[in-house]
Amino acid sequence: MSKISKLFKGSSSSGSHSSSSSKSKHRSRGAPSPQEAIHKLRETEEMLTKKQAFLEGKIEQELATAKKHGTRNKRVALQALKRKKRYEEQLKQIDGTLSTIEFQRDALENSHTNTEVLKNMGYAAKAMKKVHESLDVNNIEDLMSDISEQQDIAREITDAISGPIGETFDEDELMAELAELEQEELEDTMGELPSVPASKLPAAPRGHRSSARRTADEENDMRMLASWGT
Repeated sequence: MSKISKLFKGSSSSGSHSSSSSKSKHRSRGAPSPQEAIHKLRETEEMLTKKQAFLEGKIEQELATAKKHGTRNKRVALQALKRKKRYEEQLKQIDGTLSTIEFQRDALENSHTNTEVLKNMGYAAKAMKKVHESLDVNNIEDLMSDISEQQDIAREITDAISGPIGETFDEDELMAELAELEQEELEDTMGELPSVPASKLPAAPRGHRSSARRTADEENDMRMLASWGT
């Protein structure tokens, strides 16, 4: 083997070694995080938005040039319109690119949000599992049974405390006895009243009735005379 072939072989082997090392280095680095990718997409959107504004300004300039030289210098006007068309095509391409980037960014943000939600739900599930590991279903049932029993005992104690103390009497029997006492008292009161006389009262003397009537007539006459005098 000649020295030249050995040289090319060595260079190719070294080149392949450097290429493989760069690939392994790239693999070790790993994929970017969702935040980094979203940040890069936003930077690209800002750059393309600025390019849009630049192209829109160039389109306005070329349109103004075409209007200015339209009747006096058609060649210059046509060149301006051609440049305007190229700028419009570029602007159209940028619009499509921005739509694609925006869609990709939205999808990446949604994926990142879903990943965070699932991660937090996984944490919550692990915490719940850890709590349930310290609990026994049989112990819970025994505890609930004890609670129910204690509630029954407390209810019985409350009923016993709130009940009447001492002798109890029949209220209907007491009311009947009170009614009998009232009837006896009423009968005793009626027996003490004086009896009504059976004979009629004597009539007033006739002469006395006549004198009383004359006195009343005289008083009426005096009142009449007094009214005439006034």
